Amino acid sequence: MARRDYEDDPGAPVANSLVPAASAVVVDDDGRVLLQRRVDNGMWALPGGRMELGESIGDCAIRETYEETGVIVEVTGIVGTYTNPGHVFAYDDGEVRQEFSVCLLARPTGGTLRSSDESFEVRWFTPEETDGCRWSPASANT
Repeated sequence: MARRDYEDDPGAPVANSLVPAASAVVVDDDGRVLLQRRVDNGMWALPGGRMELGESIGDCAIRETYEETGVIVEVTGIVGTYTNPGHVFAYDDGEVRQEFSVCLLARPTGGTLRSSDESFEVRWFTPEETDGCRWSPASANT
């Protein structure tokens, strides 16, 4: 599903849904961070997404990380929360979403790095390599 991100844009559509979500800062033993380049907006982002009914926020981050990157993770802490009423996602089905996201810290425990139908590039970055990346707003503010 195609998506357009708006951040503090006076021309943005008004949100018609509020969705809890989780993202993960996954750091490997070499200090690299796992990022994905999203299909829906072409920007680099942390793995993460919408929480499903019956799921904990930690389980959401674990599931989304695996679905989007192929990496299995263990949650080790909390980074913080992200919420901005001026940041909405407009989808081609008419949903205009405002998210409340909890960002968790995680470490890889298995899996095989791969892209998915939501990401066309997935890779490990050193902190220096992230300079100049075009970021999804929620990831840039985490």
